Formats: sequence, structure tokens, C-alpha cells
Amino acid sequence: MAMGVAKEMKEKYGDRLDLRVYTTDSKEAEPYHFKSATNVIFEKEIVAIDIATDKSKMDAFLSSKISI
Repeated sequence: MAMGVAKEMKEKYGDRLDLRVYTTDSKEAEPYHFKSATNVIFEKEIVAIDIATDKSKMDAFLSSKISI
């Protein structure tokens, strides 16, 4: 579900949003010590899963962080 929302946000925000997907055991994920498979980070800030998996909540979150 988070991947679908992420892809929609990438389509909406285009070049203003750099979308990268990593596995939990990747080098990039190591500093966060994730305990679950789905985690979303925006500019080193962990995004709550209820926001990351809801299109309107994620859009509101990003629009407050990214200038349109």
C-alpha cells in the first residue's frame, strides 16, 4: 500500500521528490534499525505509517514540506 501511495506522490511532485526504495536490510536502512518491512523516510524524518499509506494524508504532509 505504501508503494502505491509513493508512486502516486512521485507522479504528482515529479522532480521535486526523489523516490528511492530500499530493503530493510540495505546499507541505507541500517541507521534506522527498522523493525517492520514498511517504513517511509522523508529528509531523514520517519513518516508515520498511517500517513505514508493514505494518499490524502501523504499529500498533505508533502505539500507542507515541498514548495509547489
